[in-house]
Amino acid sequence: MLDSALLGLTHAQQQQAVEQIQKLMAIGVPAGQAIKLVAEELRKRHEEKGTNCPSDG
Repeated sequence: MLDSALLGLTHAQQQQAVEQIQKLMAIGVPAGQAIKLVAEELRKRHEEKGTNCPSDG
């Protein structure tokens, strides 16, 4: 499921997320779990910054 924290990533941030997922998979973490872990970290960072999506008004 996509959410606003993940939809507002820059290309560079997306690339970094992909690289993090690939590193986790390289050490044996299943793809789904790697994606979940990276997504949770992105959400956490988004919440800590307190940023709002442009569509949030």
